Amino acid sequence: MTDQKIENLLNLALNATEDERARSVELNVGYDEEDQMWDLIVRYHGDLMRLETDEIQIAQLYAGYAIVTIPERLIPYLAGQLEVEYIEKPKRLFFSVNQGRTASCMNALQYGENALSGRGILVAVIDSGVDYFHPDFRNTDGTTRILNIWDQTVAGNPPQGYRIGTEYSREQINEALNAPNEMEARKVVQTRDLSGHGTEVLGIAAGNGRASGGVYRGVAWESDILVVKLGQPKPNSFPRTTELMQALAYVAQKAQEYEMPFVVNLSFGNVYGSHDGLSILETYLDNIAQIGKSVIVTGTGNEGETGGHTSGILQTGRNEKVEFGVSEYELSLNLQIWKEYEDDFDIILVHPSGRRTGPFQNRLGTQRYVLGDTEILVYYGEPSPYSPTQEIYLSFLPIETYVDSGMWSIELVPRNVVTGRYDMWLPEQGVLNEQTRFYQPVPETTLTIPSTARNTIAVGAYDSRLLSYAPFSGRGYTRDSNQVKPDLVAPGVEIMTTAVNGGYTRVTGTSFAAPFVTGAAALMMQWGIVKGHDPYLYGQKVKAYLRKGAVHLPGFHEWPNPTLGYGEDVIIRLQEQEDYRSKQTEKKVP
Repeated sequence: MTDQKIENLLNLALNATEDERARSVELNVGYDEEDQMWDLIVRYHGDLMRLETDEIQIAQLYAGYAIVTIPERLIPYLAGQLEVEYIEKPKRLFFSVNQGRTASCMNALQYGENALSGRGILVAVIDSGVDYFHPDFRNTDGTTRILNIWDQTVAGNPPQGYRIGTEYSREQINEALNAPNEMEARKVVQTRDLSGHGTEVLGIAAGNGRASGGVYRGVAWESDILVVKLGQPKPNSFPRTTELMQALAYVAQKAQEYEMPFVVNLSFGNVYGSHDGLSILETYLDNIAQIGKSVIVTGTGNEGETGGHTSGILQTGRNEKVEFGVSEYELSLNLQIWKEYEDDFDIILVHPSGRRTGPFQNRLGTQRYVLGDTEILVYYGEPSPYSPTQEIYLSFLPIETYVDSGMWSIELVPRNVVTGRYDMWLPEQGVLNEQTRFYQPVPETTLTIPSTARNTIAVGAYDSRLLSYAPFSGRGYTRDSNQVKPDLVAPGVEIMTTAVNGGYTRVTGTSFAAPFVTGAAALMMQWGIVKGHDPYLYGQKVKAYLRKGAVHLPGFHEWPNPTLGYGEDVIIRLQEQEDYRSKQTEKKVP
């Protein structure tokens, strides 16, 4: 299949054999092998619901986007309908945790004299769930601060208009909290945060510090809370963009029901895409960000020092070689090449043994090659209606067990060069061995998607103890250089926050920088909207105020810059100063 209404990666997956898809970490994402059904993201106009049947299930979202569950054999039928404009497969999402680092403590975040606490603002965390027993998410009388939890992994009672998971109300959560023991409580509200990531993120954004006597208080500590636990379609699986898009629609819907301004925190992402803000997921976020009085905050990921990105400028008459290492025991691998469509150059792949294949044929569709004990699937794409760039996607599949290890290289031979810009990305650090990387990496444009979306606030991490940038933090700008990303940075190294089963834990990563800004946005919206100082303080205006007020860190002379954006969140800096002055009286917490 080479239907241009279907994205490149889905076209490749549909062209691949079942065996080839099974050997790939990416091609089967979104496909249920047992039922032979796909979950697909569809952009449409008109009446899409007329296509719903016993075999085709449709969950309509906002602004002409939908999630369609459909048998693989019916995808050509779906693509042929006039209402359908474009189809994408889901992408895997990765939490932005820097797992190789330790952490220590973070003092309470409190905005001193102005007494801003987030009251009247809804803070929504879409993540791995929450430990709703934790005292920091409860009021002084023991009742919950959480208005709803939608656990997409627990079958039974989904929210109206959705087909997955179970929605729990504040009343049900309070009933569980009043149960005589946890076993009885779980009969009422079954949701659990198995990884702890969502609980940690929420503690920074909105924890009230009750378990620490106020010492480890989050930013918007009196806000109301909404939690979505992202679904995992199979045991030991992972969240996907399809579940995220439904979660965002749900949050916007609940905020409208409660008639509350809302801030959404997204502490995850992936590297698949052109990084220019034009994919279906990114444009969908841009649309959600215009619903109600809202702000969406995203972390920029932890790909800054993984060696997963490289780029360059080709010149006519000058060949270029890009070398990358593949570690031993790599089960599969993919590589994206993104270029300007007006540039023509040959692509030749060189095996560690020196054997060469190519140039690849510059034609739409799937090509197959074998080098050593590795099969290579190549998909030469075309620009889409939503992006002018061209993608060449390479999937490395082991013929036996592992992809051939050693130094691979890609030779680029210019034919007709206009701009010459190219970018390459390997998969996220979460699915690769450490030695699989480009030998001459470029740390810029390593921010993860969806932090590249235009209407979100993208947050990188810095080390607040040393007043220095965090090397792991994903950097900008976007590939087209038209967007300053990150917008700003917040503390993301050795942060103390709420832990599953009570107490606190130490964390590092942009996952935990983003909720600082989520909380700060809630404080600004409380001051403007709730307190009546500025009823229009939401959306892009919050971003503009945060950018203008950002504090410049030492060691950098140009602002904004791709590492730190416009600087450090000034609200967090003020809170850090207040914490420092109060250290003399701060009690210690075990």
